[in-house]
Amino acid sequence: MSAAAERKVVLVTRKTRLEELVAKYHTLAQARFYIEHLGADFTDYVEENMAYSRSLSQVSEALRNWGRHQVLDRAHLPNFVFAADDIVVALGQDGLVANTMKYLEGQPLVGINPEPGRWDGLLLPFGPEQLEALLMDVAQDRRPTKSVTMAQARLSDGQTLKAVNDLFIGPRSHTSALYDIALGERQEQQSSSGVIVSTGLGSTAWMKSVMTGSLALAAATGGRMHAEYKPMAWDCAHLTFAVREPFPMKRAQATLVYGHVTRAQPLSLRSRMPEHGVIFSDGMEADFLRFTAGVEVTVTVAQTQGCLVL
Repeated sequence: MSAAAERKVVLVTRKTRLEELVAKYHTLAQARFYIEHLGADFTDYVEENMAYSRSLSQVSEALRNWGRHQVLDRAHLPNFVFAADDIVVALGQDGLVANTMKYLEGQPLVGINPEPGRWDGLLLPFGPEQLEALLMDVAQDRRPTKSVTMAQARLSDGQTLKAVNDLFIGPRSHTSALYDIALGERQEQQSSSGVIVSTGLGSTAWMKSVMTGSLALAAATGGRMHAEYKPMAWDCAHLTFAVREPFPMKRAQATLVYGHVTRAQPLSLRSRMPEHGVIFSDGMEADFLRFTAGVEVTVTVAQTQGCLVL
């Protein structure tokens, strides 16, 4: 058997909405009652679950034919150690691909769309039926790949967190974030709803929403509408940050609210929040770093890049 054929495949899965409801309400009947009591269509939850089960069955058959493989639920990603030669397959929505990629160190990642009729799948170029033929090509490095720039947050105590789409630095609840912020020679104290740092891939997601809203507000209040917002390339060598809802006051400024972050010029923040300060990435709020009073974080472009199979 060739070395390529001996490479392990790690399949990352996620619970469907129906499975999450059953886990919360203990039985299918209770889950149905909850959804229908709210006037929603329970059939949609069932159909989504059935489609995902069919796709999982196809993918599992391909992996059994392949040989060495392991199935991993998304919830276990933060504690799982991937081998350097693993091939990683994510079966789910775009968000699952992003959630998986940030825990990798350049291993090839294959995105499988479980239901093309439901999910657009920007990061999901393949269907379940394609996996079996695809694996050997990936194992032998015969498939094209796309590099994805990631962000990294490093705390003063050495803890790190990577992001494929974006980092959020701010309050865990709906309160104000208090912190000192510095970029190059510029620095100031701020009070805001938090700071978003976006990668090129993330510039089509949360950052696009922030910028679209800001431009629309500026235009609505008589400001000049500048050029239309343009997302960055996925392998862009810099990150972009934006401060959400900065609030100027006697001891807080609001001029350093947008800019670019590079390895040569990282973004630094020091928390002034006694509690509730957090840093999380790609929408995974359960996997976070505490950002409370005195803690300093340095945000820069990660040394490793994501590797998405095309």
